[in-house]
Amino acid sequence: MASPGYGKRSAPEQLPRTNHDFRHLPPREAAIAAVLDRLPDGADISVKTLAKHLPYGQCALRTALNRLQAAGHLRRGKEHVHGSGTARWVTRTWFSRTARDDAWWAAFTRGDVTEDEPDRPRHPTRSRAFILLAALGRTAPALSLSYADCVALEPQVTQWFTRGATEPDILRALTSGLPTPVHSPAALVRSRLTSKLPPEPVTRPALRVLECGRCGAPGRPESLPGGTCGPCRGEPGPAQRARPLSPAAVRAHASAARAATSSPHERTHA
Repeated sequence: MASPGYGKRSAPEQLPRTNHDFRHLPPREAAIAAVLDRLPDGADISVKTLAKHLPYGQCALRTALNRLQAAGHLRRGKEHVHGSGTARWVTRTWFSRTARDDAWWAAFTRGDVTEDEPDRPRHPTRSRAFILLAALGRTAPALSLSYADCVALEPQVTQWFTRGATEPDILRALTSGLPTPVHSPAALVRSRLTSKLPPEPVTRPALRVLECGRCGAPGRPESLPGGTCGPCRGEPGPAQRARPLSPAAVRAHASAARAATSSPHERTHA
Protein backbone atom coordinates (compact mmCIF):
# COMPACT_ATOMS: atom_id res chain seq x y z
CA MET A 1 0.00 0.00 0.00
CA ALA A 2 1.07 3.57 -0.66
CA SER A 3 1.26 6.26 2.00
CA PRO A 4 -2.19 7.32 3.29
CA GLY A 5 -3.92 9.55 0.70
CA TYR A 6 -1.85 8.30 -2.24
CA GLY A 7 -1.84 5.29 -4.55
CA LYS A 8 -4.46 3.88 -6.91
CA ARG A 9 -7.87 5.53 -7.20
CA SER A 10 -10.71 3.69 -8.96
CA ALA A 11 -12.60 5.79 -11.47
CA PRO A 12 -16.39 5.94 -10.98
CA GLU A 13 -19.18 4.52 -13.16
CA GLN A 14 -17.32 1.34 -14.12
CA LEU A 15 -19.13 -1.62 -15.62
CA PRO A 16 -19.22 -4.93 -13.68
CA ARG A 17 -16.09 -7.05 -13.95
CA THR A 18 -16.07 -9.75 -16.66
CA ASN A 19 -13.53 -12.23 -18.03
CA HIS A 20 -12.94 -10.23 -21.20
CA ASP A 21 -12.47 -6.66 -19.90
CA PHE A 22 -8.96 -6.36 -21.36
CA ARG A 23 -9.09 -8.57 -24.46
CA HIS A 24 -8.56 -5.53 -26.67
CA LEU A 25 -5.09 -5.03 -25.17
CA PRO A 26 -1.82 -6.84 -25.98
CA PRO A 27 -1.18 -9.82 -23.65
CA ARG A 28 1.33 -8.05 -21.40
CA GLU A 29 -0.80 -4.92 -21.01
CA ALA A 30 -3.92 -7.05 -20.42
CA ALA A 31 -2.18 -8.99 -17.65
CA ILE A 32 -0.96 -5.82 -15.94
CA ALA A 33 -4.40 -4.19 -16.26
CA ALA A 34 -6.02 -7.25 -14.65
CA VAL A 35 -3.64 -6.96 -11.70
CA LEU A 36 -4.29 -3.22 -11.28
CA ASP A 37 -8.04 -3.80 -11.50
CA ARG A 38 -7.97 -6.18 -8.55
CA LEU A 39 -5.76 -4.04 -6.32
CA PRO A 40 -7.61 -2.02 -3.66
CA ASP A 41 -7.70 1.75 -3.66
CA GLY A 42 -4.59 3.14 -2.03
CA ALA A 43 -2.33 0.41 -3.44
CA ASP A 44 1.09 1.56 -4.59
CA ILE A 45 1.07 1.14 -8.38
CA SER A 46 4.28 3.00 -9.12
CA VAL A 47 6.62 1.43 -11.66
CA LYS A 48 9.23 0.75 -9.00
CA THR A 49 6.82 -1.10 -6.72
CA LEU A 50 5.11 -3.05 -9.50
CA ALA A 51 8.51 -4.27 -10.73
CA LYS A 52 9.07 -5.95 -7.35
CA HIS A 53 5.91 -8.05 -7.67
CA LEU A 54 5.44 -8.60 -11.42
CA PRO A 55 7.71 -10.45 -13.88
CA TYR A 56 8.48 -7.27 -15.82
CA GLY A 57 11.23 -4.70 -15.58
CA GLN A 58 10.64 -1.01 -14.87
CA CYS A 59 11.13 -0.03 -18.52
CA ALA A 60 8.56 -2.59 -19.70
CA LEU A 61 6.12 -1.55 -16.99
CA ARG A 62 6.49 2.12 -17.85
CA THR A 63 5.72 1.34 -21.50
CA ALA A 64 2.75 -0.82 -20.52
CA LEU A 65 1.27 1.87 -18.26
CA ASN A 66 1.61 4.42 -21.05
CA ARG A 67 -0.27 2.06 -23.36
CA LEU A 68 -3.00 1.56 -20.75
CA GLN A 69 -3.22 5.33 -20.56
CA ALA A 70 -3.53 5.66 -24.34
CA ALA A 71 -6.26 2.98 -24.30
CA GLY A 72 -8.29 5.02 -21.80
CA HIS A 73 -7.78 2.86 -18.69
CA LEU A 74 -5.40 5.17 -16.82
CA ARG A 75 -4.80 8.83 -16.09
CA ARG A 76 -2.24 10.54 -13.90
CA GLY A 77 -2.53 13.93 -12.26
CA LYS A 78 -3.00 15.82 -9.02
CA GLU A 79 -6.05 16.40 -6.82
CA HIS A 80 -6.72 18.91 -4.08
CA VAL A 81 -7.34 17.36 -0.68
CA HIS A 82 -10.90 18.11 0.42
CA GLY A 83 -11.37 19.45 3.93
CA SER A 84 -7.66 20.01 4.55
CA GLY A 85 -8.07 23.79 4.81
CA THR A 86 -4.79 24.14 2.92
CA ALA A 87 -3.55 24.26 -0.65
CA ARG A 88 -2.34 20.66 -0.39
CA TRP A 89 -2.38 18.67 -3.63
CA VAL A 90 -1.58 14.97 -3.86
CA THR A 91 -0.47 12.85 -6.81
CA ARG A 92 -3.21 10.59 -8.17
CA THR A 93 -3.27 7.65 -10.56
CA TRP A 94 -6.85 6.93 -11.62
CA PHE A 95 -7.62 3.49 -13.04
CA SER A 96 -10.76 2.46 -14.90
CA ARG A 97 -11.56 -1.13 -15.80
CA THR A 98 -13.92 0.34 -18.38
CA ALA A 99 -11.95 2.11 -21.12
CA ARG A 100 -12.81 5.82 -21.33
CA ASP A 101 -12.34 8.33 -24.12
CA ASP A 102 -10.74 11.75 -23.71
CA ALA A 103 -14.13 13.47 -23.35
CA TRP A 104 -15.04 11.30 -20.36
CA TRP A 105 -11.72 11.97 -18.62
CA ALA A 106 -12.18 15.70 -19.26
CA ALA A 107 -15.64 15.56 -17.63
CA PHE A 108 -14.17 13.59 -14.70
CA THR A 109 -11.47 16.23 -14.25
CA ARG A 110 -14.11 18.99 -14.14
CA GLY A 111 -16.15 17.06 -11.55
CA ASP A 112 -19.03 16.40 -13.97
CA VAL A 113 -19.00 12.63 -13.33
CA THR A 114 -20.98 11.21 -10.42
CA GLU A 115 -18.69 9.69 -7.81
CA ASP A 116 -19.46 6.17 -6.63
CA GLU A 117 -20.71 5.70 -3.10
CA PRO A 118 -19.79 2.65 -1.00
CA ASP A 119 -22.46 -0.03 -0.90
CA ARG A 120 -24.70 0.21 2.13
CA PRO A 121 -27.46 -2.10 3.28
CA ARG A 122 -30.82 -0.65 2.34
CA HIS A 123 -32.59 -1.75 5.50
CA PRO A 124 -30.09 -2.17 8.33
CA THR A 125 -31.47 -3.90 11.39
CA ARG A 126 -30.28 -1.26 13.78
CA SER A 127 -29.14 1.84 12.00
CA ARG A 128 -27.42 4.82 13.54
CA ALA A 129 -30.74 6.71 13.36
CA PHE A 130 -32.70 3.90 15.05
CA ILE A 131 -30.19 3.66 17.91
CA LEU A 132 -30.39 7.40 18.54
CA LEU A 133 -34.20 7.30 18.69
CA ALA A 134 -34.28 4.20 20.89
CA ALA A 135 -31.91 5.82 23.39
CA LEU A 136 -33.65 9.22 23.31
CA GLY A 137 -35.53 8.47 26.54
CA ARG A 138 -32.24 8.20 28.43
CA THR A 139 -31.44 11.82 27.60
CA ALA A 140 -35.00 13.12 27.94
CA PRO A 141 -37.36 10.67 29.69
CA ALA A 142 -40.37 12.64 28.39
CA LEU A 143 -39.37 11.63 24.85
CA SER A 144 -39.29 7.86 25.37
CA LEU A 145 -40.41 6.23 22.13
CA SER A 146 -41.85 2.85 21.26
CA TYR A 147 -40.31 0.46 18.72
CA ALA A 148 -42.97 1.45 16.18
CA ASP A 149 -42.20 5.14 16.78
CA CYS A 150 -38.47 4.54 16.18
CA VAL A 151 -39.15 2.69 12.92
CA ALA A 152 -41.48 5.43 11.70
CA LEU A 153 -39.09 8.29 12.58
CA GLU A 154 -35.89 6.56 11.46
CA PRO A 155 -35.93 7.95 7.87
CA GLN A 156 -36.18 11.52 9.15
CA VAL A 157 -33.18 11.12 11.45
CA THR A 158 -31.26 9.45 8.62
CA GLN A 159 -31.91 12.54 6.52
CA TRP A 160 -30.30 14.67 9.24
CA PHE A 161 -27.21 12.46 9.17
CA THR A 162 -27.12 12.69 5.38
CA ARG A 163 -26.99 16.47 5.68
CA GLY A 164 -23.98 16.36 8.00
CA ALA A 165 -25.66 16.54 11.42
CA THR A 166 -24.07 14.70 14.35
CA GLU A 167 -25.73 12.88 17.26
CA PRO A 168 -25.24 15.88 19.61
CA ASP A 169 -26.77 18.18 16.96
CA ILE A 170 -29.90 16.04 16.72
CA LEU A 171 -30.23 15.51 20.46
CA ARG A 172 -29.93 19.25 21.04
CA ALA A 173 -32.64 19.98 18.48
CA LEU A 174 -34.99 17.40 19.96
CA THR A 175 -34.51 17.95 23.69
CA SER A 176 -33.91 21.68 24.20
CA GLY A 177 -36.83 23.73 25.57
CA LEU A 178 -39.28 20.86 25.97
CA PRO A 179 -42.85 21.78 26.97
CA THR A 180 -44.32 20.44 30.19
CA PRO A 181 -45.93 18.01 29.93
CA VAL A 182 -45.14 16.30 26.60
CA HIS A 183 -48.45 14.80 25.53
CA SER A 184 -47.20 12.96 22.43
CA PRO A 185 -43.43 12.27 22.29
CA ALA A 186 -43.54 10.84 18.75
CA ALA A 187 -45.53 13.82 17.39
CA LEU A 188 -43.15 16.32 19.02
CA VAL A 189 -40.05 14.52 17.70
CA ARG A 190 -41.56 14.34 14.21
CA SER A 191 -42.42 18.05 14.27
CA ARG A 192 -38.91 19.08 15.38
CA LEU A 193 -37.19 16.80 12.92
CA THR A 194 -39.23 18.47 10.17
CA SER A 195 -39.08 22.12 11.23
CA LYS A 196 -35.40 22.15 12.28
CA LEU A 197 -34.03 20.07 9.41
CA PRO A 198 -30.67 21.61 8.36
CA PRO A 199 -30.09 22.61 4.73
CA GLU A 200 -28.42 20.28 2.30
CA PRO A 201 -24.64 20.68 2.32
CA VAL A 202 -23.06 22.37 -0.67
CA THR A 203 -20.84 19.82 -2.39
CA ARG A 204 -17.89 21.01 -4.39
CA PRO A 205 -16.27 18.87 -7.07
CA ALA A 206 -12.71 17.83 -6.42
CA LEU A 207 -10.09 20.02 -8.05
CA ARG A 208 -8.06 17.88 -10.45
CA VAL A 209 -5.25 18.50 -12.90
CA LEU A 210 -4.15 15.88 -15.43
CA GLU A 211 -0.49 15.40 -16.29
CA CYS A 212 1.33 13.97 -19.29
CA GLY A 213 2.05 10.30 -18.66
CA ARG A 214 5.53 10.62 -20.16
CA CYS A 215 7.04 13.91 -19.03
CA GLY A 216 4.65 14.81 -16.20
CA ALA A 217 3.81 18.25 -17.60
CA PRO A 218 0.38 19.48 -16.41
CA GLY A 219 -2.21 20.50 -18.96
CA ARG A 220 -5.87 20.84 -19.78
CA PRO A 221 -7.58 17.53 -20.63
CA GLU A 222 -8.14 18.57 -24.24
CA SER A 223 -4.40 19.19 -24.65
CA LEU A 224 -3.59 15.66 -23.43
CA PRO A 225 -5.32 13.24 -25.84
CA GLY A 226 -4.51 9.74 -24.70
CA GLY A 227 -2.90 11.28 -21.62
CA THR A 228 0.11 12.52 -23.57
CA CYS A 229 1.10 16.12 -24.32
CA GLY A 230 1.85 17.46 -27.81
CA PRO A 231 5.67 17.60 -27.53
CA CYS A 232 5.78 13.97 -26.31
CA ARG A 233 3.63 13.00 -29.30
CA GLY A 234 6.14 14.71 -31.57
CA GLU A 235 4.01 17.76 -32.31
CA PRO A 236 5.74 21.17 -32.45
CA GLY A 237 5.05 23.42 -29.52
CA PRO A 238 3.38 26.82 -29.86
CA ALA A 239 5.57 29.56 -31.23
CA GLN A 240 7.16 31.66 -28.54
CA ARG A 241 6.06 35.22 -28.35
CA ALA A 242 8.71 37.82 -29.08
CA ARG A 243 9.96 39.52 -25.96
CA PRO A 244 9.54 43.32 -25.75
CA LEU A 245 12.67 45.34 -26.49
CA SER A 246 14.52 46.97 -23.63
CA PRO A 247 14.71 50.80 -23.53
CA ALA A 248 18.39 50.67 -24.54
CA ALA A 249 17.58 48.48 -27.54
CA VAL A 250 14.77 50.83 -28.55
CA ARG A 251 17.15 53.82 -28.47
CA ALA A 252 19.76 51.91 -30.50
CA HIS A 253 17.25 50.96 -33.18
CA ALA A 254 15.94 54.54 -33.29
CA SER A 255 19.46 55.94 -33.71
CA ALA A 256 20.17 53.49 -36.52
CA ALA A 257 16.92 54.43 -38.25
CA ARG A 258 17.71 58.14 -38.00
CA ALA A 259 21.19 57.59 -39.32
CA ALA A 260 19.82 55.61 -42.23
CA THR A 261 17.40 58.37 -43.24
CA SER A 262 19.42 61.51 -42.46
CA SER A 263 21.97 61.39 -45.37
CA PRO A 264 20.35 60.12 -48.55
CA HIS A 265 23.07 61.77 -50.70
CA GLU A 266 25.83 59.89 -48.92
CA ARG A 267 23.91 56.56 -49.30
CA THR A 268 23.57 57.20 -53.04
CA HIS A 269 27.36 57.62 -53.53
CA ALA A 270 28.37 54.97 -51.01
